[in-house]
Amino acid sequence: MRELVVLSGKGGTGKTSLTAAFASLAKNSVLCDADVDASDLHLLMAPEIKQRTDFKGGGIAVINPDQCTGCGLCMEVCRFDAVKEGFKVDEIECEGCGVCVDFCPEEAIDFPIKTCGEWYISETRFGPMVHARLGIAEENSGKLVVLVRQEAKKLAESKNIDLIITDGPPGIGCPVIASLGGATALIIVAEPTVSGLHDMERVAQLAANFKVPGMVCVNKADLNPEQAETIEKLAEKKNLSILGRIPFDPVFTESMIQGKNIIEYKNDSKISQVVREIWDRIMTSPAMNK
Repeated sequence: MRELVVLSGKGGTGKTSLTAAFASLAKNSVLCDADVDASDLHLLMAPEIKQRTDFKGGGIAVINPDQCTGCGLCMEVCRFDAVKEGFKVDEIECEGCGVCVDFCPEEAIDFPIKTCGEWYISETRFGPMVHARLGIAEENSGKLVVLVRQEAKKLAESKNIDLIITDGPPGIGCPVIASLGGATALIIVAEPTVSGLHDMERVAQLAANFKVPGMVCVNKADLNPEQAETIEKLAEKKNLSILGRIPFDPVFTESMIQGKNIIEYKNDSKISQVVREIWDRIMTSPAMNK
């Protein structure tokens, strides 16, 4: 089974739009939206939810006043100052570390696991999809990313599908790390800007740590051809394959407004042909054909 993860160093590079286009070109794949903090692949996929499951990912300390003797030890050990006067826990400031639970001499602090969000198995016009929604200001997005990837693999195995396309989160933090480990190959979508160059380099370093083969495509490349060339030169130094350049075209935005990917919306357009060529390079790359 192969898993292709699409990443970018920041949001708004066109990562999700390209993932949706790849889904229509793949013909037979499982889609996985690992951007659980701000998922939006469903806006283009219009998934029909078949299974809905709560995600439980952490706890908040609760002090039992009937058992509490007011010794104050929980206040001393809480580095987040979440235990307030009257020995009540501020749910906003509590980080769920559980130190107060371990140190309370009266065992007066409970630590119930809470529901942080939901994850779904859905059907789309391009095949099955696993996605999730993390609650507002909730923690454990990395854990939820691992969960949706695991479920995507189970789904692919059950349906005898050998390709998973994962729309990863932006940046290089915990959710990105959780979306990258064990992947077959990585696509980095970069913008032709100074920050785009820096973002690509950070993701490339992360991928190198996990020994995941990387490929780079520059989106909106014609807005700054010189910077696009600089990105490609750095990618070569980092041993990343160059997939090509995608020109800026308002038709991308038009297709999103219609809830479609670029291949669906303007299949015969020049930019659709560019995306199709990039997909062909991905599927014939050594990383995807080990």
